[in-house]
Amino acid sequence: MITQCAILAGGLATRLRPITEKVPKSMIRIKDRPFLSYQIDLLRKYGVLEIVLCVGYLGEQIEEYFGDGRKFGVRIKYSYEREQLLGTAGATRNAIGLLGDGFFVLYGDSYLDVDYGLIGRYFLTAGLPLLLTVFKNHNNWDKSNIVFKDGVVKLYDKKHQIPQMEYIDYGLAVLSKKVVADVPQGKPADLADLYKKLAAENKVAGLEVHNRFYEIGSMGGLKEFEELLRGGTRSYDYYKNTV
Repeated sequence: MITQCAILAGGLATRLRPITEKVPKSMIRIKDRPFLSYQIDLLRKYGVLEIVLCVGYLGEQIEEYFGDGRKFGVRIKYSYEREQLLGTAGATRNAIGLLGDGFFVLYGDSYLDVDYGLIGRYFLTAGLPLLLTVFKNHNNWDKSNIVFKDGVVKLYDKKHQIPQMEYIDYGLAVLSKKVVADVPQGKPADLADLYKKLAAENKVAGLEVHNRFYEIGSMGGLKEFEELLRGGTRSYDYYKNTV
């Protein structure tokens, strides 16, 4: 069972300025609670109780509020990007000393209501070092970037689209520690580049999910998530969750 999640929460969140001039994105209050608390609630629901927060910009505010996580029913450790922001892969590599052999990776602005337990079990049986959750997007929510067939991600490329790309990276992955160890230490690096390389080597399993995703990385996304909490739009209104 995969019980650990690295949450990437170190970015500058420039698209949300001026809201994020004095608070990190994860600490944006929604219904009097930081966004991160909703992510933690969801992870705890599925038995993911060990959380590594990869923080940078104003990260001390996050640690001051959440501490070691005991008040929230989880265990939290922190990995700081001190000298420079390292990007998504660089931040994950920076936290390698805190990570187990297999772990979820979740972006700090994403709310993904899927069965984390099932996804973790699928990773363990797939026998590949990376599992990506994929969503049949047809370019509706963002540009599709994945060719997915027979349980395998055949192609991953966020920069060059081809017509066969019907799927998009949903934003939740399960990684083996050994592939993170190959990322250069202390240098900025992007998970998208790592995913592209591993897909080209036929090392990426895929699992399709059917719930729409929510994010607070933009003003529009923030408003949609607020609507979800008010009981309006729900992920289940659009897609049956079969994961």
